Amino acid sequence: MSKPAPAERSAYPHFLPITTRWMDNDVYGHVNNVVYYSYFDTVVNEYLVRAGVLDFEHGATIGLVVETHCNYFAPLVFPDRIEAGLRVVRLGTTSVRYEVGLFREGDAQPAAQGHFVHVYVDRATRRPVNLPDDLRAALQPLAVDMWTE
Repeated sequence: MSKPAPAERSAYPHFLPITTRWMDNDVYGHVNNVVYYSYFDTVVNEYLVRAGVLDFEHGATIGLVVETHCNYFAPLVFPDRIEAGLRVVRLGTTSVRYEVGLFREGDAQPAAQGHFVHVYVDRATRRPVNLPDDLRAALQPLAVDMWTE
């Protein structure tokens, strides 16, 4: 399996600064791989909350992660400051593929990049629902090289 080439910083329309924490490092002296996924989750959900399309307490529709992937290119280490880039490459009927690049502050190349696929479901039934219009509209500014259903 070949590793994809890292995407440049300019491929991401939204960025969120994230500060690493002492506890993010593992015994090998770098940020542990599972922490990268928490950074992914943080940038996606921060964007959705600020765009006003995620009410994690009372919203009728919620996104559930059904697929994740990450490629690592360089280690991140506490006290690195990270800039998490976010883009959308697929808007389906009920799902969204978010792609994230984790950049050490000021770097042009990501230390890691990956994706989350969220399927949007009814909070009560957990059955897939069509993406709400306000969510679709909020994601349009993030859309790059996108395909839709």
